[in-house]
Amino acid sequence: MEDAKTTFAADLIASMTEAAAHARGDDTAAREHVIEVPDVRAIREALGLSQQAFASAYRIPLATLKGWEQGRRHPDATASAYLSVIARMPDAAREA
Repeated sequence: MEDAKTTFAADLIASMTEAAAHARGDDTAAREHVIEVPDVRAIREALGLSQQAFASAYRIPLATLKGWEQGRRHPDATASAYLSVIARMPDAAREA
């Protein structure tokens, strides 16, 4: 068990060292994953829908929609993809 703790501690220290180097802008093997977060309010307003109508049409809980629009929460990757589809093909997304 002691070996597992030692290995875990060493791995953790190495990971934190790499994260700090990446944050400084040093060349590391770290990868960044960027999720494009659509402007939910702009999408809804471009469609001319109230929050209630948009939430109902696209089966998004109203509280979730309000949270996104007020910046209290952000859509995850799946929701962001769905919102991008709504922005590009609103009728098809609604029908699906």
